[in-house]
Amino acid sequence: MNDIRVLVADDQALLRGSFRVLIDTTPGLVTVGEAADGVEAVELARRERPDVVLMDVRMPRLDGIEATRQLCSEDAGVRVLILTMFDLDDSVYAALRAGASGFLLKDVPPTELLQAIKVVAAGEGLLAPSITRRLIAEFARLAEPGQTPLHGLDGVTEREREVLSLIARGLSNKEICDHLHVGHGTVKTHIGHLLAKLHARDRAQLVITAYESGLVQPRRH
Repeated sequence: MNDIRVLVADDQALLRGSFRVLIDTTPGLVTVGEAADGVEAVELARRERPDVVLMDVRMPRLDGIEATRQLCSEDAGVRVLILTMFDLDDSVYAALRAGASGFLLKDVPPTELLQAIKVVAAGEGLLAPSITRRLIAEFARLAEPGQTPLHGLDGVTEREREVLSLIARGLSNKEICDHLHVGHGTVKTHIGHLLAKLHARDRAQLVITAYESGLVQPRRH
């Protein structure tokens, strides 16, 4: 099996170096470059084609959100894992909307960072329940009555819509299995169909689509 190739983008040299040492000393992972700003991150990602980009949100010249948008719009197979210092960072929605596959705090334990890289590289969106709740809150704030859906669900079956709505509520695969009284393989098949039909990279993008299509309505408080 090939190593997971990682690009580290952060404007702090000490953090970049720390991430690189951690990644390069972990079997199955290897860094392919470091970027000190968003412009450099985009250029290096286009040249090196990493599997995962660890992307800081706030960087000079080009921030992590716009860098993510540029990379993900090219559909080059690069997945972006957003890094931030603050759990309540208001850029969560913008980052995932731009195409990021996950969101992580910079102060997580090293084992969690390494696992997050592997999860994102495998095509599974890294979207913890706490992140999902903030996304829902952001949709509730942004949504307007009568707003035209940004995404359609043409070709999605009723059962797939049900699975999609449960994903958008933050349920795990096991919880979806229990809720629908079906096996794990069945749920994975439905999710695979949803990813293909909705042209979504991963679970994170499915959550965005569920709300932007109007399938799931955010609860207002």
